[in-house]
Amino acid sequence: MPRLARCASSRIDVALVVGGRWHDIDYARSELLGLLVEHDAVRCTVHSDFSASDVLSAADAVIAYTCDVRPTAEQAEALTTAVRAGTRLLGLHATNSAIDPPDAGGPRVFRTPDAMPGFTALLGNRFLAHPRIAPSLIEVVRPEHPLVRGVPSFETTDEVYVMDLRDDLEILLETAVEGECPGFEESGSAPRSRHPVLYTRDEGDGCVVYFTLGHCRGRFDVADLGIEDLGVLDRVAWDSVEYREVLRRCVAWAVHGESWRQCPVEEDA
Repeated sequence: MPRLARCASSRIDVALVVGGRWHDIDYARSELLGLLVEHDAVRCTVHSDFSASDVLSAADAVIAYTCDVRPTAEQAEALTTAVRAGTRLLGLHATNSAIDPPDAGGPRVFRTPDAMPGFTALLGNRFLAHPRIAPSLIEVVRPEHPLVRGVPSFETTDEVYVMDLRDDLEILLETAVEGECPGFEESGSAPRSRHPVLYTRDEGDGCVVYFTLGHCRGRFDVADLGIEDLGVLDRVAWDSVEYREVLRRCVAWAVHGESWRQCPVEEDA
């Protein structure tokens, strides 16, 4: 039976970019679409990369969950121009990464070149490396901010990132990064002991929110590295109640901007 719309706003165009490698892209795409469908004002287009610059530039919001998907300089500039004009950009997990796999027959060392400087400048960070996945304490830095208000510091098992960072970030969540990052060319101890997990940064009339958590991997996602079938699904990071709540809020912000709470989710309605 038809029901009244929950969102008070008019149509909102969202471009969802989910693609890349070494992650369960299908799972991430499905989960993000599930969060978007809570907002009945949304019309969503789905992309595997940033090549549809006209569509992304015309969107009210762009949400990206990628790994080693490298926008060209022209694509990055088009997206930057759109954000400066008011488009909201939500970057998730490894969207900040350009990763070269190990050379065939060589040592198992991944390199993270500065291959998309315009894009990582817009995001506010560039991925360098991560220590082995292990439980980490995620600490709330700005408890009054709506994206994390009422969310306690929490422990989760996820990838935590060593990053090259801009200095204009409003950090909301952070974590300690200690020790080396085996398997990466940037394998030494991080130059700073704490790294942001969630932050915002303004770009002209628009805004960027970046949330680094959310690793997931399916059975066949590292076949190009010589393991045809891992035999397991790794979605433990998505089992975190706190992660899910912050992600839900970030998606709501991407849809509605600062008035994101105007469209409550089902359990709040």
